[in-house]
Amino acid sequence: MDAALGPIFAVDRQLISDGTYFVVESGMEIVGCGGWSRRRSHYGGDHGRAEPDPELDPFQDAARIRAFFVHPNWARRGIGTSIMAACEKAIAGAGFRKVEIVATLAGEPLYVAFGYVVIKRYEIPMEGGLKLPVVGLTKQL
Repeated sequence: MDAALGPIFAVDRQLISDGTYFVVESGMEIVGCGGWSRRRSHYGGDHGRAEPDPELDPFQDAARIRAFFVHPNWARRGIGTSIMAACEKAIAGAGFRKVEIVATLAGEPLYVAFGYVVIKRYEIPMEGGLKLPVVGLTKQL
């Protein structure tokens, strides 16, 4: 997981500036976050990006579920579920009818519970010859 911090698990400020990122707090602590994107990237941060990603066409392209994280102490309390419900509502409101996700294996059960279908499994290469196993999922809204 440490090797994935930065190249794969990193802040993408486009999600924040686009208003498509949700945060769940308990007191002053962030216990979960996640969002969706109307832009091309499936994962990763905005480091090294000179310009914003191109926007997707909701009539031809799939929206992206992005950057879901729930603090381990808060797992299995409905936080991921509430964020997913908010994302899907916003995605449909933006006119998208299809959604895609590139997820870690730990996230797969949540997305399958929401009706997403696995389309492929693969590994993302990282520094030092490491690979992060991921799963691509999709859903028609």
